[in-house]
Amino acid sequence: MNYLLDNFAEIAGFTRTHLYLALLPLAIALAVAVPVGALVHRTRWPRRVTTVAASIAYTIPSLALFVIIPPLLGIAVIDPLNVVIALTIYSVALLVTAVPAALDSVPAAVLDAADAIGYTRVRRVLTVDFPLALPVFVANLRVVAVTNISMVTVGALIGVGGLGKLFTQGYQRDYPDEIMAGIIVVLVLALVVDRALFLLGRLATPWLRAGGGARPAKGRAA
Repeated sequence: MNYLLDNFAEIAGFTRTHLYLALLPLAIALAVAVPVGALVHRTRWPRRVTTVAASIAYTIPSLALFVIIPPLLGIAVIDPLNVVIALTIYSVALLVTAVPAALDSVPAAVLDAADAIGYTRVRRVLTVDFPLALPVFVANLRVVAVTNISMVTVGALIGVGGLGKLFTQGYQRDYPDEIMAGIIVVLVLALVVDRALFLLGRLATPWLRAGGGARPAKGRAA
């Protein structure tokens, strides 16, 4: 704890970099995965191909991606863009399968009612499907966000900034207090981001608060 207090300014700088490297890929992944996931939701083969491709992408070791990406894109290994691209790939892989799963949670009776009163496909997706799918989707989004915060620390092995530097520096100096400080700050950061996303999800679904909550969805819980 003394190390945290004595080096607060340095750790705050690492934390800002860490958040940037973790949340930028998440934002890019949302822009890609939400429309793609919605498009393949009702189509059997495209959805299956997307799921297989996402599974393969997510199984690639992060260090391998950090080595492969630079020569392909002409950037330096220690370029922060290297980490951003790698985490974007992982985030898209997780979210592109989470979107159809979330849309599957919308009751069929509600969809039939929207179709019966004349909703177009686009209007129904935007005003019915996605709002009702938000609780399941946000649960998956929280998992991806926390995963990104954890995985950014690996970037320190290739010299990219972030809280992972506290691990590498602490190991090199044989200074356990620095390593412990890194663990504490990463844990707190993950908890804060997770709670923020949870609260945003609650704000976006006021009907759940009015109704006393939603039934637990099947699948992985955050």
